[in-house]
Amino acid sequence: MLTSLKSAVLAAGLALLALPVHAFDTSARAAYVIDQTTGTVLLSKNADEPLPPASMSKLMTLYVAFEALRDGRLTLDETLPVSEHAMSYGGSTMFLNTQDRVRVEDLLRGIIVLSGNDACVVIAEALSPDGTEAGFARYMTQRARQMGMNHSNFTNSNGWPAAGHMMSVHDLAVLADRLITDFPEYYPLFAEETFEFDGRAPSNVNNRNPLLKLDIGADGLKTGHTQEAGYGLVGSAKQGDRRVVFVLSGLDSISRRAEEAEAVVNWSFRNFIERTVANAETPIAQAKVWMGAQKTVGLVPGGDLTLLFPVLGDQNVQAEVVYQGPINAPIAKGQQLAELVIQPEGLPEIRRPLVAAEDVAMGGFLVRLMTVGGIVLKDMINTPLESM
Repeated sequence: MLTSLKSAVLAAGLALLALPVHAFDTSARAAYVIDQTTGTVLLSKNADEPLPPASMSKLMTLYVAFEALRDGRLTLDETLPVSEHAMSYGGSTMFLNTQDRVRVEDLLRGIIVLSGNDACVVIAEALSPDGTEAGFARYMTQRARQMGMNHSNFTNSNGWPAAGHMMSVHDLAVLADRLITDFPEYYPLFAEETFEFDGRAPSNVNNRNPLLKLDIGADGLKTGHTQEAGYGLVGSAKQGDRRVVFVLSGLDSISRRAEEAEAVVNWSFRNFIERTVANAETPIAQAKVWMGAQKTVGLVPGGDLTLLFPVLGDQNVQAEVVYQGPINAPIAKGQQLAELVIQPEGLPEIRRPLVAAEDVAMGGFLVRLMTVGGIVLKDMINTPLESM
């Protein structure tokens, strides 16, 4: 039976204050902001709409390259050839030519800092299942699906305008989160402000991320712009122990992108605060036990439970414990038994697992006999005399 313990949760000390938070008023066509530390979505606008991502889709090429480095299929010091196809790209480039053999590390910096379309193709052709950029794009799409990015489709490695080359801002946020989490050894590359490759492109040495020089904790990730896509940015910033990841897409100018991105970061850190609402040692509810040596078992978070809430507030958060019960004994300490559901006003619902606070052994013969006897007696009491 599905059991809800809403009142028990509030009585256990989770009656926190919350204020209906005012959503950030962005002029971006699509936007997504998540507090990476707690997993709280702070803003979602057209988040799952597939849109042209421009150079922001280079992040997927980088992710695949980082996987290849981790797996030993590439090395940073390895040099790769430049094809006619790679050299043919315009837009932002490293000005590579077919006489070059370029170190993988330089190519990665060329993609991140210089947004090199040609550098992406060199990496793509090296890792492609069939040696072509198109084959690599198909691999990118397949890998994105495996990562839960269901609104992304790639036709090239660099975001050059093409029919069907699409990503949602939600998918871009998932990708940014994975880059930060899965490859901490390479993530510092995204904070580099300049990269001078071989002195051949003095007009293209600066990172286009407008936040890196603002001293607001920004340290990544990638800008993008085409006429069709508008101006966009996948960004991240860390202040104290909190990290925010955000995506803006479809802005109408470079200056507007810079203003919106800075405003999003400031809004995210100034209007929300972390609060530890429960610890791993103190049960927040009791669940009924079936055929156990004790009648109930305490429910605790798997670890200290820290959540994000609006800074100010004037009413209780809605919270409850839900589980299938009574729970059959034996029960092992740490066994997941229930789920804590919290609904801060103005923010998405938060769900966290609850586990057993202690072991509960199977009850002895007398316990089982009394339990069965109680059921029989209850059935007898509830059965009309004429049916007996």
